[in-house]
Amino acid sequence: MTIERSFYIIVVVEAKRTIQSVARAIGSFHRRRMLSYAEMLSLLGVRSKSVVHFWVNKLREGGLLEKDDQGRLRPGRRTFGIPVVGEVVAGIPSHAEEELRDIISLGEYLVARPDVSFLLQVSGDSMIGAGIIEGDLVIVEKDREPKSGDIVIAAVDGEWTMKYFRKQGGNVFLAAANPKYPNIIPKAEVRMGGVVTAVIRKYNH
Repeated sequence: MTIERSFYIIVVVEAKRTIQSVARAIGSFHRRRMLSYAEMLSLLGVRSKSVVHFWVNKLREGGLLEKDDQGRLRPGRRTFGIPVVGEVVAGIPSHAEEELRDIISLGEYLVARPDVSFLLQVSGDSMIGAGIIEGDLVIVEKDREPKSGDIVIAAVDGEWTMKYFRKQGGNVFLAAANPKYPNIIPKAEVRMGGVVTAVIRKYNH
């Protein structure tokens, strides 16, 4: 059998399998350790190493698999992505068709700079007007220069809080997104811990 014929058979046999399903299978295994080419035969339920090489190449092309500095395989950033299937109107109901638009990794989408970002869990109701409620998680970039109107994590006279950063002329103060809380004007100092870049809320725990 020719190489071209063998490759054609591989493509036909594997046509029913999606790149994402293979990537998720490999990614799930990687929670323990990265598997070898030989182990991929069993994981994917195939007998030919040509099939494994076929999928490794496809996954690397799609950014779902990559090699580390030592040449070992590992899941790419898109491996645990979620499909974007369309849009939905958040007002008057309209028909929504499920159409694959893209694959988005939530970590990549929410965290632009993971090396300088961290998570905090929200306590209190001072930012409800900004759509941030108790129990939410906020993603914070710790070295971003705040602009007036940004939501920041700051220590005012030694006490940490999350509020709007406001600047008027040379004066700085912090403002809540809840009218029952007054503005916070530092008596001695205000120290920035970071700027809030995203909010995460989980429903149906």
